[in-house]
Amino acid sequence: MERIQLNVYLSVLAPWTDILIAELSELGFDSFVETETGLEAYANETDINQSELSNLSVFNSSIEGLEANYTVEKIPFQNWNALWEADFKPVFVEDKITIIAPFHDSSIVVGLPIIIQPQMSFGTGHHQTTWMMTKAMMEFSDFPKRVLDMGTGTGVLAILAEKIGAESILAIDIEPWSVENTIENANRNKCNAIEALCGDIDLVVGKEFDIVLANINKNVLKSQFSTYASSLASGGTLIISGFFDTDVEELKEVASANGLKFIKVFNKETWAAVQFEK
Repeated sequence: MERIQLNVYLSVLAPWTDILIAELSELGFDSFVETETGLEAYANETDINQSELSNLSVFNSSIEGLEANYTVEKIPFQNWNALWEADFKPVFVEDKITIIAPFHDSSIVVGLPIIIQPQMSFGTGHHQTTWMMTKAMMEFSDFPKRVLDMGTGTGVLAILAEKIGAESILAIDIEPWSVENTIENANRNKCNAIEALCGDIDLVVGKEFDIVLANINKNVLKSQFSTYASSLASGGTLIISGFFDTDVEELKEVASANGLKFIKVFNKETWAAVQFEK
């Protein structure tokens, strides 16, 4: 059996990479890598109908400035694991965290180790936004106890939260395979304070957190901001990412309208993360 590698070029990344991941998941793609120019997606050749690719929303958008195209290539199935291992490099967040896969040599670890099986490589720390989120979390001298990790992906932020002092973590994702991967990775890191649920923002209503972590995209963040704010305890912290540095002022205005105070911005290349306080 052969695997299909779909290579998508996007002139505008956010929010199109997230939209593509959702749509491609419905077509049968099961693994994704966000790149500097777009997205790589993988599936078993027999699981997809390639003729459906041209119907994806990004290839039929009339948004000015958005360019998108794709190519498809075959990968022999027996080379699949080797391909992932070759592509998955250790991630070092300064000298504080090392994100590795189970097949990496643990002697390279500097700071806290987080072990992530690279089945879904977005959310592992390779992307600038995840890197900034982990950096922001490590700046707390006393990490908050009750945590919401919204859009958990592989669970890396939830795992880090427990390792640095959180006592209860609710990790939510709309994708079932992300929730499964989060549970697997939590067990791999011997974490037992993480509850991973499949669903959306409605799962948060009525709950209270000391810190909310949301690494999603600008449009989703804006639509969910009021729930983040209302679910935060007084003095609680919100850290968001998944957007460009040019979006920071707009999100600061949304935060202010929801009663949150701007604390700090983090930058990495063209991406940003912002910390607020209630």
